[in-house]
Amino acid sequence: MNNLITIGLPSKGRLKDKATAFFQNKGLKILQSKKERNYFATIKDQPNIKIIYLHAKEIIQRLEDGTLDLGISGLDLLNESEKNLRRKILIIKKLDFGNANLVVAVPDDWIDVQTIADLEEVSFDMRSKRNTRLRVATKYPNLTNDFLISRGVTQYKLIPSLGATETYPFIGSSEIITDITSTGKTLSDNNLRVLKDGKILISTACLFVAKKKAQNLQSFLNSLG
Repeated sequence: MNNLITIGLPSKGRLKDKATAFFQNKGLKILQSKKERNYFATIKDQPNIKIIYLHAKEIIQRLEDGTLDLGISGLDLLNESEKNLRRKILIIKKLDFGNANLVVAVPDDWIDVQTIADLEEVSFDMRSKRNTRLRVATKYPNLTNDFLISRGVTQYKLIPSLGATETYPFIGSSEIITDITSTGKTLSDNNLRVLKDGKILISTACLFVAKKKAQNLQSFLNSLG
């Protein structure tokens, strides 16, 4: 079907519910099978539209390679992607859900570290006295690198986080972290706090379109205005 429109939506949680509601509010009722692991859906009376439920990160990747036309995902995931990928995706609309911040957080007992400048001082101290680098656990290496270097912090190394990043300083895997947070409660519950000037990115859910598909989809995009 030449005029098929393929839309990627988050596959679970509040993002899935909010993304579904966004389309419902535009008069587009999503019809999904009752099967527990069905990743496909349609829109009532719109046979040319196909919905695929994917991990939010995969939505970004599939918009880049053109297997999705539209998608809802997080601004943080787009900005973490490589520049060549970002050039192939357009932000159509920032949505009023999925709000969160990517932040630099340190253990509560680092009482002398309140700002990025303090962090820079600690990193140089570690380098000169112990010949080690400050370890930063993160799932966002590109955004973290860009932010720290832009603030003059250079004596560090990134530790890829594979799970609960907030645990890393307390199991000896890193000294500090960068992580995405909506309320800060998880950080606080794990004895971490955000530096006063440690906000890397203000993120939100966005409606994205594959750049090469944007012109052909203009009429449909206008209906989502």
